[in-house]
Amino acid sequence: MKYLVIIEETKNGFSAFSPDLQGCIATGSSKEEVEKNMKEGIAFHLEGMDEEGLEAPEPHSFSTYLEVPA
Repeated sequence: MKYLVIIEETKNGFSAFSPDLQGCIATGSSKEEVEKNMKEGIAFHLEGMDEEGLEAPEPHSFSTYLEVPA
């Protein structure tokens, strides 16, 4: 499955979350590191859900950019 991941730059590096996986977050000192950590975090999150007998949520989020006058 493919899940939307939002990556934000912070004062200390980067953070990431997925709107489809409540509570699944990651941090890293670089964009590459936070992507790696988030991929591992999603796998761990889904394993935990499976162990609890919960179904993995279907991805339902998407992204777009909207241009507005500045």
